Amino acid sequence: MTAARHSAFHRLRVAGVDRITDDAVALTFEVPPALRETYRFTPGQHVTLRRFTGPDGGAEIRRTYSVCDPAPDGDGGWPAGGGPAALRVGVRLVEGGAFSPYALKELLAGDEIEVMAPAGRFGLAGLAAGDGGHFAAVVGGSGITPVLSIAATVLASRLAARFCLVRSDRTAASTMFLEEVADLKDRYPGRFQLVQVLSREEQQAGLPSGRLDGERLTALLPALLPVGRVDAWFLCGPYGLVSGAEHALSDLGVDRSRVHQEIFHVDDGTGVPATAVAGERSGVTGTVHATLDGRGGSWASRDGESLLETVLRNRADAPYACKGGVCGTCRAKLVAGEVRMDRNFALEPEELDAGYVLACQSHPVTEKVELDFDA
Repeated sequence: MTAARHSAFHRLRVAGVDRITDDAVALTFEVPPALRETYRFTPGQHVTLRRFTGPDGGAEIRRTYSVCDPAPDGDGGWPAGGGPAALRVGVRLVEGGAFSPYALKELLAGDEIEVMAPAGRFGLAGLAAGDGGHFAAVVGGSGITPVLSIAATVLASRLAARFCLVRSDRTAASTMFLEEVADLKDRYPGRFQLVQVLSREEQQAGLPSGRLDGERLTALLPALLPVGRVDAWFLCGPYGLVSGAEHALSDLGVDRSRVHQEIFHVDDGTGVPATAVAGERSGVTGTVHATLDGRGGSWASRDGESLLETVLRNRADAPYACKGGVCGTCRAKLVAGEVRMDRNFALEPEELDAGYVLACQSHPVTEKVELDFDA
């Protein structure tokens, strides 16, 4: 899986474009038998989609979208040498976006899209095996997509597990995967708990409308479930919601190791400072050595460019998607040297402590920097 996640784009046929809200679709891709092992995924992972636009077809657009399907029997249930026959992702329209308008307004069944092998660490990795456990998620908008995969997998593979889903959407009509979540309620009535909050629409029953901020979550969560006994929390959605939920859980005494998060969107002006991984200088030119798919190389860096930009000038197969410090596709281990990261919305504190950086946001502080994308 390591080599496949880097640069393995394959053209997959679109089997279906299903409208799930007025502004969102679910895309289903056919996976031919020869590629099914490549496209094995664990619950919570995403794929990067690529298309080329412009008069000469030279403008490359990449976007990441999470897989919403469950995985068989948790992480390791794929048959030997096999994998999924189809992949399904959710795409919400972003006005002025580079890919989502095409997905909602132009893409048709039978078309082909270039799809990278699944990647990402948001999900069930590292959790103790067993049939039980208590799990919970706080999601906003399209953040339901990977959590739907996680929840469905947990409930199907852990026969005594419980899962509480707190989801926030603008209106009932904008709620993605409404039927799939309702199916989980019907299938696991004693083990799946759903709490729906609408920020711009009153509900006839349930919680009052309004945003799910940190203060509201601090009061709400203990009333829903035994917060301290939850084995793993999954936070997914826009930056404000995830940040508020993270602070609420911290105030409620939840150990940081039990909290897993993925941010789908970051507004400008968040006020998040640069992360000084090491050192204080920036703008250094020097040499960048990178190992990727088992092959290493050393190249001169240019003043002001990120480590990813240096590598891409010499290795077009370097992994990346958003280039905004959100998706984590360009994650690499810093083997030698020091760097400064501008933004980080993808790496957990333990990953930073272990020496991982986001290549798209990292700039050399020392004259020599060594990265390992395979680590």
